[in-house]
Amino acid sequence: MKLKIFGSLILLLFCSGLYRAQLTVHKLVSAGYVYQNGSFGELGGKLLFLKNDDFIFRLGAGAMLGSVDGRFAVLPKVQGDILVNFERNVDLYHSYYFLSGAELTSKYIAPKIGFSLFGLIDLTGGYAFPFGDKGLNGKEMKGLNVNVTFNVPTVLIHDLLN
Repeated sequence: MKLKIFGSLILLLFCSGLYRAQLTVHKLVSAGYVYQNGSFGELGGKLLFLKNDDFIFRLGAGAMLGSVDGRFAVLPKVQGDILVNFERNVDLYHSYYFLSGAELTSKYIAPKIGFSLFGLIDLTGGYAFPFGDKGLNGKEMKGLNVNVTFNVPTVLIHDLLN
């Protein structure tokens, strides 16, 4: 039930802006580190939606990979972010954004805040609220949530390979 409500809110958020203006969509490959009652590596992809550089919306999916209680674990994850820069009419030279968002896994939901450098390096923190009582490999997945993520546009990867 919570997943349906969360998904509906994200869809409503993006659809409310689509009728007013055309958004440009860019694909990103992301990799990073997540601390959630243990250390995890993160691999995934994101879609970046923007009209101008003042407000940027991102949706992503990926997997958290790590060892929990001595056993390897993979935890799928979806996330949504809003990046905001309060400087108006300065599209090209934005160097930092304030970031707000949430990540959702099959074990917890974690609202988060932080900042992003050039929209490429994200540093965020939040608190995870667990679903159910089983946890991951017997370990409860609640508490402090810290993320460091590198987002690389696929256009940049294509240009580097050619």
